[in-house]
Amino acid sequence: MATAAEPQPAVLPVPGGVKDAAVKLYPLLSGVSIGPKAWIHREDGRLATLHALGIGVSKDDMMEIPIVSFLVEHPGAGPVLIDTGLHPSCAIDLKQNFGRAGALAFRGMKVDAEGTARDKLIARGIEPRDIKLVVMTHLHVDHASAMSEFPNATFVFTNREWEAATESRNWQHGYHTGQFDHGFDYRTLDFEDSDTDSYVPFGRALDLLGDGSIRAVYTPGHTHGHMSIVLRLQGGREALVAGDAIYTRYQLESGHLPHRIEDVHFYKRSLKEIQLYVQTKPDALVIPGHDMAEWNKLSAVY
Repeated sequence: MATAAEPQPAVLPVPGGVKDAAVKLYPLLSGVSIGPKAWIHREDGRLATLHALGIGVSKDDMMEIPIVSFLVEHPGAGPVLIDTGLHPSCAIDLKQNFGRAGALAFRGMKVDAEGTARDKLIARGIEPRDIKLVVMTHLHVDHASAMSEFPNATFVFTNREWEAATESRNWQHGYHTGQFDHGFDYRTLDFEDSDTDSYVPFGRALDLLGDGSIRAVYTPGHTHGHMSIVLRLQGGREALVAGDAIYTRYQLESGHLPHRIEDVHFYKRSLKEIQLYVQTKPDALVIPGHDMAEWNKLSAVY
């Protein structure tokens, strides 16, 4: 599928690395949707697919789904964004930004009362033009919605994710081309490259700034090119922004699968690596992609 963008391979490290750097992490809530529990936590039986789509499901079997992104303050690279949250237009007409299929999947979407990630950055004195690096866990509609708000940024995602997002009929797999069809500076990561490192227990990892503060770890399965982000926080603690490699804390602890997975084998392998990460670093902050109860426990800054 042709787009205005022509991604180029990322050249690592990205400028701005500082020896022994540590970062601050700010969770940003853009909005909340409502979805069936059976989509998040897979059901068995002949009605499983219907329940996952919300057909024949009572209000008690629906759950809140936070739409999130993250501000990372780095001492050399400045403000870095992980995913983009919602575009402001979502408050008026969701299908304008998500497309018809995406708007149907995220029915009941409400933009946060304090605004989108863009609004919250501005409230902190950070203009969208100040964001020079955006790291995308993947390009699904609820993560890529506001890419157009950061035209001065270099966007980093995996080459496999771009391939998946730009295939024909991509809307069937959770993408909407209009969100990322811009002539921006897109850079792709190749986790099959010989320069790829590991970061125990993740088999494939890349140090984005060369200083160990922001690492991309390959966690495919939810999408073919999904990645998660490991951050070194001030004080030495680590944080794992898992993206949709795990929707909820319950999935992390139980191994319960979601309804829709692009590649079950890779999803299970990525889940196992995250579980091993938690065992290896029990003090690490692990943030699932769409767990409202866990989100409400988060501090404003780490």
